[in-house]
Amino acid sequence: MARKAGRTPEETRRALLDAAGAAIRTRGASVSLDEIAREAGVSKGGLLYHFPTKDALVHALAHDLLETFRAEVSAAADPTDQAPGRLTRAYIRACLASPPDETALRESIALVTQLNSLPEIADLARADARRWNEQLRADGLPEHVLSLVIAAADGASTAPLWGGGVSDARQLEAQLNRLTLDQELWRHLQPDPHASDRGPEATR
Repeated sequence: MARKAGRTPEETRRALLDAAGAAIRTRGASVSLDEIAREAGVSKGGLLYHFPTKDALVHALAHDLLETFRAEVSAAADPTDQAPGRLTRAYIRACLASPPDETALRESIALVTQLNSLPEIADLARADARRWNEQLRADGLPEHVLSLVIAAADGASTAPLWGGGVSDARQLEAQLNRLTLDQELWRHLQPDPHASDRGPEATR
């Protein structure tokens, strides 16, 4: 592919990250820098100017994916919402923002799978998950409510990967938001601490 002229450094960097994502997704993490540079329309020297090593490029790609979702959550936050659960509601909105594109979702999962095969990237992802866990736990919601709504939002956003889906994402969003706001529901959802002692028959 011929080198694309007239791009800004940031556009070139973006093209390299996109090309790296596509190449790693389809050919695996062992894809060469030459292949990525060719796919981006950038010289090998141009690639190395932005990312001096393959590890640096892969790390930047993983970081970009994680920060993109974090930016989506931040953008979904309601500036007028100051009640407990504000971050959680933004997280729900980001997960259910639009009907997921099944092809894009499959490609995203395939890329994440390839990246997570690299120990250093798996460590980065775990650190990001811990960061989310700490921030969401500090959001002012009871643990049992938080775990329920986050699991539902995550599950709904990835359901199309398995051929499922949410028939009305807006309704689900409203229901999950209500769970974060209605303290009477929090009480009803409180797990019975003695349920496990009674055995499975007692919970049916």
